[in-house]
Amino acid sequence: MSFASESKEVDFQNDLIPLLTKHGCNAGACHGAAIGRGGFKLSLYGGNPTADYAAIVHQVSGRRINLVKPDDSLIVLKPSEYVEHGGQMVIDYDGESARLLIDWIRQGAEFQSVRQLHRVEIQPRRHIAKSLDQPVTFQVTAHYDDGSQRDVTKWTIFTAEDSSAVEVDAETATATALRRGRHIVVARYLTEVVPIEMVVPINDASPDFAEYRSNNFIDEEIFRSLAMLGLEPSPGCDDASILRRTTLNLIGRLPSKQAVNDFLSDEDPNKRSVLVDRLLDSDEFAQYWTLQLAKLLRIRPRDQDVKAATTYPKWLADQVRQGVSYRELARELILASGNIREIGPANFYLTTTGPREQAEFMSELFMGSRIRCANCHNHPLDRWTQDDYHGLAAIFAKIKRGTVIRENPKGKVIHPATREPARQRLPGERFLDSSADGRKQLADWLTDPANPYFAKAIVNRLWKQMMGRGLVEPVDDFRDTNPATHPELLDKLAEDFISSGYSLSHTLRVIAASDAYARSAYATKQNKDDDRFYSHAIRRPLEAEVLADAISDVLGIADRYGDTTKGTRAIALVDPTSPSRTLDVLGRCGRENSCEDSSQAVGGLSQTLHMFNGPLLNARLGPEGSRLRHLLDAGTEPAQIIEEFYLVALGRHPSAPELDHWIGRMERADDTQAFFEDWVWGLLTSRDFVTNH
Repeated sequence: MSFASESKEVDFQNDLIPLLTKHGCNAGACHGAAIGRGGFKLSLYGGNPTADYAAIVHQVSGRRINLVKPDDSLIVLKPSEYVEHGGQMVIDYDGESARLLIDWIRQGAEFQSVRQLHRVEIQPRRHIAKSLDQPVTFQVTAHYDDGSQRDVTKWTIFTAEDSSAVEVDAETATATALRRGRHIVVARYLTEVVPIEMVVPINDASPDFAEYRSNNFIDEEIFRSLAMLGLEPSPGCDDASILRRTTLNLIGRLPSKQAVNDFLSDEDPNKRSVLVDRLLDSDEFAQYWTLQLAKLLRIRPRDQDVKAATTYPKWLADQVRQGVSYRELARELILASGNIREIGPANFYLTTTGPREQAEFMSELFMGSRIRCANCHNHPLDRWTQDDYHGLAAIFAKIKRGTVIRENPKGKVIHPATREPARQRLPGERFLDSSADGRKQLADWLTDPANPYFAKAIVNRLWKQMMGRGLVEPVDDFRDTNPATHPELLDKLAEDFISSGYSLSHTLRVIAASDAYARSAYATKQNKDDDRFYSHAIRRPLEAEVLADAISDVLGIADRYGDTTKGTRAIALVDPTSPSRTLDVLGRCGRENSCEDSSQAVGGLSQTLHMFNGPLLNARLGPEGSRLRHLLDAGTEPAQIIEEFYLVALGRHPSAPELDHWIGRMERADDTQAFFEDWVWGLLTSRDFVTNH
């Protein structure tokens, strides 16, 4: 049965828009571009059928259709290249697509839609193959609001997220994995965009998890995915590694020599959980997590207002120290008003320059969603529409910015599609009454336990802090076409977070208690290519402030940051613009934009060269007051010097072979101090020092 005969009358929205999408006519590279192509503009992927109808039927004096001779309509002749077409031939004049267009014109080229798409169902949504030579054929069924349904597979576009991993045959709707692992194929029909998961186990043998512990729901979900992929996890890490890892994750500093010795000698079987509790209850935790939230909130001085610049971070530090729930923190920020020099959270509205930018910031911060992509057109890969974007901006337009944040009832933003003031709207939900308190309704909706974004966005960030990679990555790009690696785990983390009263420390404790968190960072031959399923711990560079403090702690000479008191730790800096060549070279985030942008990641050539040749290390290796100089002047035995630096830098004792190796090298050196300066330099530039692992 043909597509046309299924509908009898050709339906512009349900028949022709999918046709245009299937052939790429309304893609961003063709007429769906912001300015269209060749004077003909369609909405991106058919997001605005009304505008598309007007463009086809009414623009250029109606020359694109010919009601008298439908077969001679330009909308048919150009894409079939009977008339010159810049995009070459995209449809066959004798094929079904051309017949649909001609039938529609013959029927009067009406804008009629007898039903609305309710949802699409794809079979299978997950395909687990046993080998690479097992293709899968998809079937797509459209369900409509009148209860009807039909097969729309041939009008659905299937695109591999990674074309080098999956080969898609558009004609047969068949996909074949070219590489083992988990891959995503995106299916698009009308406005519906659905991810399909394709899995080919990395190893044929099923791993044996008998010797591994499952401490909580995290481990249950991680083990389930590892079993599906045939990935055997690395063994658990030793006490020294878990001490260093946990201390860096929770308080942003290296464990002291005393802390290492005490922990390694402690025989309490529960000492790891005791460690986590002690760190979470410490002042250092409050200080470090104030920094983490300050980065997330992009707190930085504005317009040289020193008073406001200290009021905001002080308020934030108080919230963290008092254990205020993340829900209450978010509500206070969204509803804030008053003098920015007196009311810390009021500065939230000076983070950006206007209501549209505030809408983008808010959605990335509290929803983990890049709604900014819906500014000029409906989001091509997500649910967000222009109404969502400008409706959210309209809420923030009701705020007057300045030294005092206050309501501005007459504030508005213009919707580019209507050229009229945009109506306030909760994104993806509903329009608000013109008299509504938009911020209050936004805060209520956002922090409601049923909200699908708020809790997931923050627990995903906490997971990344502890595990090295978000379940959704990037962490501010939640969308159906960028699914979580472990969706059930993300759901359970969010539910547990809500049940805890939106407690950050609770979720950090739950993650730290899992067996997955305590896994070794040393990959096996079998799981070395895994970068997202947590078969082994992920090494990640120490962030700039943490690395700067770690270097100072090991060398025994503090760095100086601007006008701050000598000895001030980098993680305690209120002002990210405090002059510091060290922090700039190490890649600190200035917080002008998101600190989660991968382009601002620490590391890189500049840091490497500075560590090799710059004064960051070289000027502090052996001068008066340094740790090394103190040990050498005290006549400390070489073995004890090596022992001490291993403890303070790597959080462990050197092994016997390591100790023997370095003693042998030292004994052959002409100058003991020069040898140890070079040795300490090598230790502090080593991968084991500059990463958390």
